Amino acid sequence: MADEAEPQEEGKKKGGGIVPLIAVMLVLSAIGGGGGWYIGGMLAGKVKPPEAAAPADKAKKEEAKGGEAKKEGEAGKEGEGGLAKISTEANGVVQLEPITTNLAYPSENWIKLDVALMFNGPPDAKLAEEIHQDIMAYLRTVSLQQIEGPRGFEYLRDDIQERVDLRSEGRVSKVMFRTFVIE
Repeated sequence: MADEAEPQEEGKKKGGGIVPLIAVMLVLSAIGGGGGWYIGGMLAGKVKPPEAAAPADKAKKEEAKGGEAKKEGEAGKEGEGGLAKISTEANGVVQLEPITTNLAYPSENWIKLDVALMFNGPPDAKLAEEIHQDIMAYLRTVSLQQIEGPRGFEYLRDDIQERVDLRSEGRVSKVMFRTFVIE
């Protein structure tokens, strides 16, 4: 009978290891959470909210310029987020209207593409519109499987660059992708 009691006691000892394990996990979780809270508090004190930082940045920029007036034309205008627009006639960049169209297959998927063209020399509005229409016509022939993943996107970029090179006869040096969305 004494032999029968020993296996039951050993079983209880093996099952009793779960409670200390849970206690250790709780203690380690509390230490990790407390450390994260402490570090977060240290970092959050140094970061200013965007609304508070914006007026200070503008004042610093004006002081650095010495009160100079902004240049006239598009080059001096600010776009979204306070950044200067890159599409200006001065630097030979033309931003095309956003292209929104459905794909060839599956036809219920839509693609939105914003591109800008960098011209060698003065920009040509008529050529830019022809390129815009050519890119839209090309996107209507593309299937979702062709542009899936990073490699598919690279192929799409290369195909569009090649079409632009053929259409512009070398007058456009670069096609810059601004946004690329598939729904």
